[in-house]
Amino acid sequence: MEFKTVAESETTITELMIPSYANFGGKVHGGILLSLMDKVAYVVGSLHSGGYCVTVAVENVEFLSPVEVGELVSLKASVNYVGKTTMLVGIRVESMNPKTRIVKHTNSSYFTMAAKNEANQLTEVPGLILENQTEVRRFCEGKLIKTFSKQKRELLKSDMEDVSFEEMKASIIDEKCQLSL
Repeated sequence: MEFKTVAESETTITELMIPSYANFGGKVHGGILLSLMDKVAYVVGSLHSGGYCVTVAVENVEFLSPVEVGELVSLKASVNYVGKTTMLVGIRVESMNPKTRIVKHTNSSYFTMAAKNEANQLTEVPGLILENQTEVRRFCEGKLIKTFSKQKRELLKSDMEDVSFEEMKASIIDEKCQLSL
């Protein structure tokens, strides 16, 4: 089996936030940032797998700080964990005001990327060579994220399969909703 280091696919993309990226509140639209995160995850996944990759899942996107037009946004990404055909790419997004040089951590996220071959079938990815404590910690965190994600999907599926509509209605009586059926 082939193995690659984290550094072999580590990537940073930096882009200037321009006025056309702004939302109605004058801040950079979250969709722009998600698109950039998807691009950097693709680059990292492709470099590690040596081929085409697709996004399978996005974990934990929380916007911690708004991004202003005119700031430089840097997306730092690396493979944190590998499975048989998938890779968990960790992404840290920071914005910097070029005048003040103040850097803000805007969000971190994890993208699960799957490797595909020329026939569009899943294909095995190289193993990961871990060279320091940070990489070992990130690998272990990635393993947990994969486990929690699978448990979440199974829980949602199993919990809602056998619930009657009457039970659903009863469970939302004290919630901030109004039934209009």
